[in-house]
This record gives sequence, structure tokens and C-alpha cells, in this order.
Amino acid sequence: MAKLSIQEIIDAVKELTVLELNELVEKCEEEFGVSAAAGVMVAAGAVAGGAAAAEEKTEFDVELTDAGAQKIKVIKVIREITGLGLKEAKDLVEGAPKVVKEGLAKEEAESLKAKLEEVGAKVTLK
Repeated sequence: MAKLSIQEIIDAVKELTVLELNELVEKCEEEFGVSAAAGVMVAAGAVAGGAAAAEEKTEFDVELTDAGAQKIKVIKVIREITGLGLKEAKDLVEGAPKVVKEGLAKEEAESLKAKLEEVGAKVTLK
């Protein structure tokens, strides 16, 4: 059997009816053990993921990942930032990783991160 060029295959597919094309896809899925739908979903996910990455993030969450060696100083800063009582602030610090504040502007989130890191805490912005 003569090998067809890619262009010849494309031209042959163009001449198929919708039903014949559907049958061709099903046969290819069976023959090669793949699913055309899975490929479409992966491609759609890649496009959506790229679009989301292109948008600049405007809201940040400040997460305390580790209190460090100076827990008392970190608790004081947490109380100042959040307005929590002593017990609640202590529980938050000891329960790290915990989100300290959510939905902040980038500047405010970075300011809080700097305050916490100044007293030895490890902080991430999400």
C-alpha cells in the first residue's frame, strides 16, 4: 500500500460527511487507545490557564507559615495587625501555617509581610 502524504489525508477528510468523520474518530480512538475529547480538554485547560496567568493578581492573602524563634514578638504584631485578643493571636501563631488577612491590596500585604518578617516570622503572599 502506498503511503499517503499528510496533505492527501487532509484532503480525504475534507470530503467526508459528518457521520463518516465521527466514525473515523471513533475508529482512531479504538485503534490507538486515545480519546479525542481528552486532548480537547487538555488544550482548553492550557488556554484557560494561560489566560489566568496573564491577568495580574490584585488581591493577596497574608499567610503566616512559621512563627520563628520569637513567638511573643510575632504574637504582638499579629494582635496589632488583626485586632485579635491575646489568646486568639497566640492560637493563630501556634497553628501556623494560617492566613492572617485576606483580600488585601499588594502594598498593604507587602507591608504586613515586612512587619512580620522583621520579628522573625516566615510569611507568604498568596
